[in-house]
Amino acid sequence: MLHLRIITPAERTEETLTTLRGVPGTYNLIVLPGAAREPEGDVILCDVARESGDDAVHALRRLGVDTSGSIAVENVDLTVSQGADRAEKEAPGDSADAVLWDQLAEITHEESTLSVTYLSFMTLATTLAACGVVLDNAVLIVGAMAIGPDFGPLAGVSVAVVEKRHRLVARCLICLLVGFAVAIAVTVLFSLAMDAAGLFHAEQLTRHRPITEFIVSPDEFSLIVGVLAGVAGTLSLTSAKSGALVGVAISVTTIPAAANAAVALSYGNYAQTRASSEQLLLNLVAISVAGTLTLLAQKWLWRLRRGRGAEPAGAREDR
Repeated sequence: MLHLRIITPAERTEETLTTLRGVPGTYNLIVLPGAAREPEGDVILCDVARESGDDAVHALRRLGVDTSGSIAVENVDLTVSQGADRAEKEAPGDSADAVLWDQLAEITHEESTLSVTYLSFMTLATTLAACGVVLDNAVLIVGAMAIGPDFGPLAGVSVAVVEKRHRLVARCLICLLVGFAVAIAVTVLFSLAMDAAGLFHAEQLTRHRPITEFIVSPDEFSLIVGVLAGVAGTLSLTSAKSGALVGVAISVTTIPAAANAAVALSYGNYAQTRASSEQLLLNLVAISVAGTLTLLAQKWLWRLRRGRGAEPAGAREDR
């Protein structure tokens, strides 16, 4: 279930209540007249089945509640109520398949903010990966993949394309380009400093590296892994299973490829720089395209399921 907290002008309260009552799966409807002070108005509280959450938010936005008042949505971890169970059964579809598009857009918007924190994580991840590729150390590579924040803007591109939010597309692309440019530039300086200190050596990059050599060998498996990671990452976002994002983060070679390109560039090894850049670009495109197609498939399947209507309550109880 989802919990909605709505502030609306007093003269729009009845219209808002009528709209909410018309959304299947609405329960625990509460009105607090005149409780809101900023903005002023009535406060309406209700629980809505996750399957109907997107419909409820869109219906409220069509009334202009988001401009004259506000809409807040929270996840409800536990509701002990037979009425709430009945309301959830009335809502068409399954909660696990439901996508809250406004919530998804908000998440990806926050994750694609070009901030000092974002650039710091990008830089730290890339410099850590640089140590991993030079030492051929799997632990450092996995650690760098896990802290890399680049999946946020990649997911944002997919959401923006599906939702036709052109400004968000530009925002996410700028975040990606600037993030990788800054991270690579800093890592080049880091590599030069490590070489001057005698901790990095050119031969470490050109020697046989059984663990990290795949970074400079983009092939069909790079494309396959990127596509699978894009699908898995998108599903983890839409189903709120954020823990799966860690698995996605350590399954693609965006950060290690950027790190290898930076180290190779610092030594004038343009062949490895080019190969690493190709690996990076291939993964970025594969993840973005796979994420976009996944969201389109989810939207189509959800509409198909909603079109069939909700199952009878008895049918679900018999499962």
